[in-house]
Amino acid sequence: MVGIKYPIVQTGMGWVSGPSLTAATANAGGLGILASATMTYDELEFAIKKTKSLTDKPFGVNLRADATDAEERVDLMIREGVKVASFALAPKKELIAKLKDHGLVVIPSIGAAKHAVKVASWGADAVIVQGGEGGGHTGPVATTLLLPSVIDALGGQDGPTSIPVVAAGGFFDGRGLVAALAYGADGIAMGTRFLLTSDSAVPDSVKQEYLKRGLNDTVVSKKVDGMPHRVLRTELVNALESGSKAKALIAAARNANEFKQMTGMHWSTMLRDGASMKKSGERTWQQIIMAGNTPMLLKAGLVDGNTEAGVLASGQVVGMIDDLPSCQELITTIMTQAHARLASLPR
Repeated sequence: MVGIKYPIVQTGMGWVSGPSLTAATANAGGLGILASATMTYDELEFAIKKTKSLTDKPFGVNLRADATDAEERVDLMIREGVKVASFALAPKKELIAKLKDHGLVVIPSIGAAKHAVKVASWGADAVIVQGGEGGGHTGPVATTLLLPSVIDALGGQDGPTSIPVVAAGGFFDGRGLVAALAYGADGIAMGTRFLLTSDSAVPDSVKQEYLKRGLNDTVVSKKVDGMPHRVLRTELVNALESGSKAKALIAAARNANEFKQMTGMHWSTMLRDGASMKKSGERTWQQIIMAGNTPMLLKAGLVDGNTEAGVLASGQVVGMIDDLPSCQELITTIMTQAHARLASLPR
């Protein structure tokens, strides 16, 4: 469907999934996805062109479906010949139709079986299903239960699903790929595992902070931006967890203003985005204001390398990772392990 060699997806992680990581994943045979939510329109245009200069393989762009300039970004992707559009929130039916009419493959991320059925009925080409083990915004249901519930809902209990399903949350090696296939999925998506590669632009000092961590060193916090957000346990996160709501709201508003200045967004645009979220019933106004926290706290940690003042999104899988391979080495190893595991199963 997409034109990639291996059923492995590198997810669109804000401040992490730039041209170098996306292109390296594509060149290794997987599907690399640029994260555009933390980019201005001009930055996204540059990132797409830069990625195209680094690879001739297919890659995708992750979009915010509720962004006020989503249509303009879609038009840019169409002009530049981007192969895949992925979404953290389900795009409207009309937007899916427009993308498909221009030959793009549409892959929303979903967190419940009913959402998978809905986007499939709207014409989505595939879905990414992230279980609770995953990093960043995540739900409460583990991959081992969420994945089969989605596959069953899409009619795949005893055969192929109506649309391909990509499993995310807790994957890092060939065993995980085989397990996902056994459930009925068509591939896996990984975030933290790709963040911890030599092709990732995250500062080495920050990568070393991740490598130190164990399986119990992440926490799902609502104090980062008002939504369940899996991050590494740090002094800052502990302070946020024990702090007052009023102070958190003031800090979030301050960070929202800084993000506005950095991206050149107008308050009117941010308020329209907020009103759109509120109207859809996805968030309260308090959560919308706190959402301004996320980009700046993640930037401080993942770009500036300030682990004391920043937040480090991470899946629980961080406790299983102890190396920094290239994307080529990582994908080759996963596929080698997967074939070895498949060969051993008949015994």
